[in-house]
Amino acid sequence: MVRKVNLRLNKNTAYLICYWLLCSIFLGCSSGIVDSNNEIPERKWTYRNHVVTAFEIKDNRKAYNVYFKLRHTADYKYANIFILAHFRDGKNTVTKRYQYKLAKNDGEWLGSGSGNVFNYTLPLLTSHYFPHNGKFSIEIEQNMRDNPLVEVSDVGVLVE
Repeated sequence: MVRKVNLRLNKNTAYLICYWLLCSIFLGCSSGIVDSNNEIPERKWTYRNHVVTAFEIKDNRKAYNVYFKLRHTADYKYANIFILAHFRDGKNTVTKRYQYKLAKNDGEWLGSGSGNVFNYTLPLLTSHYFPHNGKFSIEIEQNMRDNPLVEVSDVGVLVE
């Protein structure tokens, strides 16, 4: 006995499965609260050019990771970078100084990238619990001796 298969039902089922897979992929990739990226004019990061990123915490019972994002060219002349991060919650400001190693001792860049540009996602706060729900901001400024700090092309913050 030959059994007939309803192709229309199978096509609809296949479309539905594809739809749910695509939705789960896109929703799964958007776990970050904020992912900012600010271009540095003429690749010259001055002391006055602070990068500010605002975001909202809706569930302070969850732990969050906060990252400093950096992109520079191969002509960046240091193996590290110092930054100041100002964490604001509306009333209070906490400032922390960070140093990040960007290159190995032999000069090979630690960041990912292709060609002449290197990217880094560096930790500011890991498994951090914000004190309350609400609006917060992070202000990043370069804290190197050079002003401007040349060959820095982009700076940003990722909160997830």
